[in-house]
Amino acid sequence: MKKLLLTFTCVFFVFATTALAQRTIGGKVTSSGDGLSLPGVSVVVKGTSVGTQTNVDGNFTITVPANAQTLVFSYLGFITREENIGNRTIINVALAPDQKQLSEVVVVGYGTQIKQDLTGSITGVKARQIENLPLPSFESALQGRAAGVFINSGSGKLGQALNIRIRGTSSISASSQPLFVIDGIPVVSQALGSATEADNPLADINPEDIESIDVLKDASAAAIYGSRGSNGVILITTKSGKIGKTKVNFGFFGGTSEPTRKNEFLNAAEYRELFTAAVKNSETLDFFGFNVDDPEESWIFIGGGDDSWTTNFDTDWANQAFQKGNAFQYNFSVSGGDAKTRFFVSGTKNDQKGIINGNELNRISGRINVDHNIFSNFKVGANVSLVKSENFRVPSDNAFSNPLQLNALPPIQPLFDQTTGKLNNNTLYYNNLIDLVNGSYVSTNYRSVSNFFADWNITNNLIARAEYGFDVVNLEEDQFRGRETLDGAPTGQAFNRQVRAINNNLNTTLSYTNNFGKSNIQLLGGFAFQEGSTKSASATGEGLPSDKFTKVSSAAVITGGTSTETGFTFVSYFARANYKFNNRYLLAASARVDGSSRFGQNSRYGVFPSASAGWILSEEDFLANSKTLSFLKLRASYGTTGNAEIGNFSSRTLFGAGFYADQSGIVPVAIGDQGLRWERTNQFDVGLDFGFFNNRVNGEIDYYIKKTNDLLLNLPLPAVNGFTIITKNVGDMENKGVELVVNSDNLIGKFKWSTSFNIAFNRNLVTNLNGSTITGGQRNVGRIEEGRPYGIFFGPKYAGVDPANGDALYFDANGNTTNNYNMAMEQVIGDPNPDFFGGMNNRFSYGNLDLDVQLQFVYGNDLYNIAGFFQSVNGDYYDNQTKDQMAYWRNPGDITNVPQPRLLDGNGAGKSSRWVQDGSYLRVKAVNLSYNIPSNFLNRYKIASARVFMTASNLFTITNYTGYDPEINTTFAGGVNLGHDFYTPPQSRTITFGVNFGF
Repeated sequence: MKKLLLTFTCVFFVFATTALAQRTIGGKVTSSGDGLSLPGVSVVVKGTSVGTQTNVDGNFTITVPANAQTLVFSYLGFITREENIGNRTIINVALAPDQKQLSEVVVVGYGTQIKQDLTGSITGVKARQIENLPLPSFESALQGRAAGVFINSGSGKLGQALNIRIRGTSSISASSQPLFVIDGIPVVSQALGSATEADNPLADINPEDIESIDVLKDASAAAIYGSRGSNGVILITTKSGKIGKTKVNFGFFGGTSEPTRKNEFLNAAEYRELFTAAVKNSETLDFFGFNVDDPEESWIFIGGGDDSWTTNFDTDWANQAFQKGNAFQYNFSVSGGDAKTRFFVSGTKNDQKGIINGNELNRISGRINVDHNIFSNFKVGANVSLVKSENFRVPSDNAFSNPLQLNALPPIQPLFDQTTGKLNNNTLYYNNLIDLVNGSYVSTNYRSVSNFFADWNITNNLIARAEYGFDVVNLEEDQFRGRETLDGAPTGQAFNRQVRAINNNLNTTLSYTNNFGKSNIQLLGGFAFQEGSTKSASATGEGLPSDKFTKVSSAAVITGGTSTETGFTFVSYFARANYKFNNRYLLAASARVDGSSRFGQNSRYGVFPSASAGWILSEEDFLANSKTLSFLKLRASYGTTGNAEIGNFSSRTLFGAGFYADQSGIVPVAIGDQGLRWERTNQFDVGLDFGFFNNRVNGEIDYYIKKTNDLLLNLPLPAVNGFTIITKNVGDMENKGVELVVNSDNLIGKFKWSTSFNIAFNRNLVTNLNGSTITGGQRNVGRIEEGRPYGIFFGPKYAGVDPANGDALYFDANGNTTNNYNMAMEQVIGDPNPDFFGGMNNRFSYGNLDLDVQLQFVYGNDLYNIAGFFQSVNGDYYDNQTKDQMAYWRNPGDITNVPQPRLLDGNGAGKSSRWVQDGSYLRVKAVNLSYNIPSNFLNRYKIASARVFMTASNLFTITNYTGYDPEINTTFAGGVNLGHDFYTPPQSRTITFGVNFGF
């Protein structure tokens, strides 16, 4: 018994002595460049083999001997750093990038990685690249900056949806927009408004709050999001607090906007000349007994009795569509923290007055991001935002009330009624300026994208994370049309609509990171649940007492009312493994299982796997000592992603309530397909990352092939059976292309100059539609058919003008010219898909002065100007014409491309290639000149930093397109009709001046 007691005492003494001789130290390692967490950093007690590494969240815990003095932090691509231990138990470190390596930290699905460890294709932008820019919405920050990401603003209207394509169009009837994820939460990006042209819910997100935007392009990067990764994934990370002194920042900018271009239309004298010639040459007017030698007779007839033919008015109607725009923003932020708690608080007020009469967008937003270590191994946090936006919208391009359709009004008609002094309402077409005086259309939006999370470091290598997030959108549309407006006549009309969209998301993940000799392994497994619902209700009333009463409650008659509710759910399981051996051999694999309520009962679950590999050749002995090559990595990936962005009930046969007289009943409203399944995209990618001359020149090149099968296609049905469409899995599509990115530090001395260039080539091909052909409508030329690119232009080919008689000519089936439009052969007349696109940024620095110049270019795409039917048809219609139509054929032998004007005869007025033009352009997208006020001056006033700047957006554009703007895509024409222009307003040129203060 004594021996046992003695033994126990000795063992206890040894353990106690050992415990007293050791202590535990924890902390976090981040990148000094962007503050993002660094996983896999080696943490070693100097001079010993005692060590550990940071987990996926950048945190570490290490037990060190009592006499330990220094910790060594090392990671490939970063400068090794030593920290004295002293009496500290918390040591947080920010590692500086080693310029010899590609050490950028990028956000991936459910984590972060160092760029040189990536085996997938990811691109993006950081906050420092877009600061001071008056962005209309955050996604426009990617324009010209992210290789393979094609962004078309569509028009110059504020708050309107952008067209975003990552590596081409991958679907026909399902959405081709990417998935947007903010701080780990998929958010609502679909239009919620009732207008014909889609609104942009993403315009509610404050660009000032964004730390980074990362784009997952290939299957290796995007397959972790499975069924919603086919169109790419855009990850947005908001700013967070960092350990250190509390920082206060305040910024302001303000400036003016104007259209990038205004078209030139005929003045009164030119209009009378063209109209007179058109009447004189008109066989149609002569047939109906009009005196073709008296143009006033025809004018009075078509003008409804208006006698303005003989007046001296010369109204510039086209210019009335525009106003002097402006942009103002105030923003502030407070950030900081210690080892226990970090915080970031911000607020922004942004007011934009658009260049289109009546168009405004005002936004006020606030954000609180905070995280707190309850214990050394347990952290909780929240990212909470609230936004209110007001969008004063303008009507669709196709509406008579669209301000740009004012250019159709003849200049001989006055702006104001000469008797009443009010806006003239006796014009050839509707004078939509009346809407600005006697109408309004305001969309008010309240939105919160927020999440709450908890991280538990179970061990030094194992971390569990749970997060709950929601995206709540509450939209109210309030519309009023007075008695004198087109839609409100004769008694006035009021419309109100309420929409609430809620997206709830739950993510739980378990991640493991460890080193085994020369091997590093990172494992991730998780579960996700998403539930979305949208409810709406609207009412329309007519018969208002006067134009002072603008609400539905004042209407004498409720003429319309609707209510809808819809929803969906996703259940997902996912896993990922990354393996690195000897800092040069990389393997990665991921898989996701998604279940969706949108698909048939037997097809609700899909599996989306991917695999990839990388080889860092520059770490091999035969390249390690190269004085020229500093980095070289070969990577390849293959995987499958899906697309689920269709109607919530497309797989089901639906019934709804109907009525006849005062009797209600149940009627079928849609026919479903229980076998409906996922649209699947298989993608192969091979890439090469490189760096030369100590990484002064670096970049990457990628080649990819994307093949989409089982397209989710809305097939038309004969209307006689009571249904119009059914969604089926029909058809295949392919995209393949090359992307190149080159970054260079051209000068690194006192005067610095760096360049970033990217270019992308993509070829789209519809490979199978089961023999079907999809056309774009009567006036449009868009077409989808097998063996051709998506949205190819199809129609008669214009052959110019017959010099002998001024007839418009077309090509027939034999390749000969004919003046008989009905004999013209329909054929391919253009392609809206560009040959290549990209951008280039140049940054110059000297002392405290910085200059950034961002270029954006698109080449090889065609545009179709539908408005050419009316405004560039040389007198076939009554509309005012563009000035180029004055070059019309007059006499035999004239060589021109503009036929003889013949009112109502259709001489060259049919749908054809006459209005197809090259849409290529080079645009100076942004120029930013800034000056950092010297610190020795600021110190007197206890100011940490101050910068003044001037920014110009869309400064100028080089293009051969004669319309308002080559960066267009009218939305009313439908998704088939890419590159169509119909009275679509141009982008705005905005010049702003601002200042940023830091305290």
